This record gives sequence, C-alpha cells and structure tokens, in this order.
Amino acid sequence: MPYSVKTERTFFQKFLFGILLLQFSLAFANTTTTKMAIPEEIRPLWDSLSLKEKIAQMVMVYMPNEAYITTHQFGAILVMKPHLKDTNQLKETIFNANQNIKVPLLVAIDQEGGFVNRLSNADPKWSGLPSAIAMRSMPTQAIDSIGEITGKALSSLGINLNLAPVLDPATDSRGKKTFIEESSRSWGNLDSTNINHVRAFVKGLARSNVFCVSKHFPGYDSWTNSDHQISMSSAPDSQIQKNILPFKMLVEDVPFIMMSSVRFRKISESPAVFEKKLVKQAKALHPNTIILTDDLWGMSLRSWISGRKNLKRKNYPKADFEKLILKTLNAGNDMFMITYPAKAVEMIHYLERLAKKNRKYREQIEESALKIILMKYKYGLLKPTSF
Repeated sequence: MPYSVKTERTFFQKFLFGILLLQFSLAFANTTTTKMAIPEEIRPLWDSLSLKEKIAQMVMVYMPNEAYITTHQFGAILVMKPHLKDTNQLKETIFNANQNIKVPLLVAIDQEGGFVNRLSNADPKWSGLPSAIAMRSMPTQAIDSIGEITGKALSSLGINLNLAPVLDPATDSRGKKTFIEESSRSWGNLDSTNINHVRAFVKGLARSNVFCVSKHFPGYDSWTNSDHQISMSSAPDSQIQKNILPFKMLVEDVPFIMMSSVRFRKISESPAVFEKKLVKQAKALHPNTIILTDDLWGMSLRSWISGRKNLKRKNYPKADFEKLILKTLNAGNDMFMITYPAKAVEMIHYLERLAKKNRKYREQIEESALKIILMKYKYGLLKPTSF
C-alpha cells in the first residue's frame, strides 16, 4: 500500500490501541478482584502474592521434598505413612520449607485413632490411641484428654491440621452399617445429645494448636470404599439433611469441611465433591469455612471423569485431568487435595490459565485463596511480623 497520511494515522491508532490493551491487561493481572475484606495487617502479604502463588494456597499436596515445596509455594502438604519413617527428616523439611515460603504451610495428616492411626508409624507407643467408635462411649473429659495428647504428638512433628473427625453416620437410611462404621471410624449417628463427644476431641486438639477437618460431607453412608471404587448412596433428601446436622453443629469449632466422593443418587449423578448443590450447602453453613476435596487423584474420581475402570497412574489423559480440575472448581471447592506432586503443579498452571481467561474464575480463586490465608491468620499460623 502506498504511504499516505491515512496510513500513518491508522498505524498510530493501532499502536496506541495496543498500548492501552497491554496496560489494561497488566492492570487486570495485578488487581485484587475478591469481594472479601482484607485486614490491613495482611494486606502487604496479599499484595505481594502473584496470581500463581495465590492459586498455590488452594493446593494440598502429598508432601514432596523441601525444594519442591518452596519452588511451588504450596498452601498445604499431606503427611502420610512414608514420611513418618524418619521424624527428624520430617520436622526438618517442614521447618526449612516454612523459612523459605511466603505463607506458612498447613501440614495435614489423617489421625482419627484406631484403624486410621498415622502416629503409630512414627512411634509404636501411639498404637493404642482409640478409634472414634471406642471414644464415643467414653466420658467427654477422657476424650478431651485424648485429643490433647494426640495434638501434642502431632504438633511436636510440625503437623497442625488433622483430617478428622469423621462425622459420617453409623448406619444408612435402611439401617445397614456403613463402610465407615465397619471400619470403626464413625462417631455414631450424631445429634444434640452426643455431639459434645466429638467437640471434646476437637477442642483437645485445638489446645495443642492442631485444627480439624470435618468429613465427609454430606455424610458418607455407603458401604463401599470410595477411594477405590465409585460408591453410591440411595439416601432420600430427608436423610441427607439429617446427616448434615453434625457438620452444622460443629461449624464454629472446625474451620474445614471435606467433601465426600460418594454419589448421592437422589440428588445428582455426580460425586458430591463435583456437585455444586452439595458444595453450596456446605459453604452455606459458615462463610469462613474452607471446603476441601478428598484426594482428587483417587481412582474412583478419575474413573468417573473418564468413564473407564482400571486406570493407570501414569498416562492419565491430560484432557480428563483438566476436566476433573474444572469440575472441582465449578462446584465451588476452596482447596484441592492431590497425592501426586507433579500433577499438583499441572493443576496450578491450569487454574492460572483459567483465571487469566475468565474474570469469574479469577474472583472465585482469589476468594478461596484469601479465605485460606485468613484462616492461617486467625489461628496464629500467620503473624504480621513475618512479612
């Protein structure tokens, strides 16, 4: 095209438009879109976090090595049996990681007592810690003491979050024992007459600065193991609402609720963790409660997403994994648990791409990340003097 004044004007118009678009993009990338109030004490920390670092707060990952934790700035790590073989190494990893990340870690473990007793792997002296089914017949003072002793043992290892208590019912809507009851993990069919037994356990742990997660919302009443197979419940809505009551009664004492992987067929064909209606019910119990998934790498959830059984750990289709993450996000969950560290990093990258493309996702992600940081601040894990 021959040069002309019109050509020059068009060129500069496009150039200026490009500059404005870039400025808008940068402004959006650095803008806090959350509607939640940010206390002035933590505002400097919040403003210092990149979008990726905020997303990382939403991830609870099977504990990797120290360098991996600090590189990716995870919000939470999950301690399991292999980590407890060398407790000195465990404590060193947690301590050093906390020295090199912006936001202190939530360090989680499944310490229910009885059959699910991780502490016994750290020291055989803890092998006698009673199960929920045993504690529910004890006086509340004795349960409180067990909680405090358990909390001190966990705290001494650097652990501050217990994936307990199990609030699932002992029997299903037909009166049949549930998988959780058969495993001695249930506190029984809870109501106002016996909820203080569970509360005593929670308060005993809290005195040792170990906080709890109520699970598995809205009440795991299946008789199969949802970690390994797609589990279903035929409970009517009235029974489901009854099973939700213990979560409601403990919501002021417990900052987290873990969603179930069970499918409640009278409500949805989706597992509860992917069902927006159920996640919304959990969130409605308290505005500050953090909604946590169970392990998203669990066989049953990946099988449900893919529509296939006998999936291999490796070579799980990328499209299916991204669908799994999107389902989890769309349902409204705040924190995503995964026992595969490399996939945790993929998760962060995918959530970042979603947030950059869609303002709704950006707002949702920032609200979840802020909720987690506020929990850490409220419970003394995060101190303003540290940033």
